[in-house]
Amino acid sequence: MMHKALLAAGAKEMGIALSEVQITRLLDYLRLIIKWNKTYNLSAIRTVEEGVKKHLLDSLSIMPFIKETPLLDVGAGAGLPGIVIAIMRPEVVVTVLDAAGKKCRFMQFAKTQLGLQNLTVVNKRVEDFQSKQCFEQITARAFAEVRKILELTQHLLCDDGCYLLMKGANFKQECLPKETKVEQLSIPGVSDRRFLLKIRSKK
Repeated sequence: MMHKALLAAGAKEMGIALSEVQITRLLDYLRLIIKWNKTYNLSAIRTVEEGVKKHLLDSLSIMPFIKETPLLDVGAGAGLPGIVIAIMRPEVVVTVLDAAGKKCRFMQFAKTQLGLQNLTVVNKRVEDFQSKQCFEQITARAFAEVRKILELTQHLLCDDGCYLLMKGANFKQECLPKETKVEQLSIPGVSDRRFLLKIRSKK
């Protein structure tokens, strides 16, 4: 019950109302991460409470920026933020991509367990991934430097698409495109400064 209250209260503080179904699915997903962590080393986070703050609430913080168009999560790891977005927005077609087979096996298992019909798991290096459709939204969380992400994913972003890149304060040391818009994210229970970089396609 404590974890449900922590998640609901944190989301409410960010202006996000969670249904009982969403709360249950998000916590079920987090427990899967923690369970598989023992064998697969998916995340440095080992407790549900820490995971609520640093995984779930962190991923939920970008929900106000998500549109109802196909989304690609690059270097998804355990599925953050991609699987959280798929849980929250069943009308959004979400593709999660990672080069590590064990992480993709976990995401495929989570997809089945959570019944996420709007989720596709792709086990490839991003530069080798050729999609039949472009993506209007590309997100990444702790995947690579901004310039590297743009270089590797250019062929996947739609002409009018937008990058939604989740970063810590160290992004300020990176070389960013001049059209980058920076949104500071306020995440309850997380002391680290978090930011969202919005970069529109220049095609």
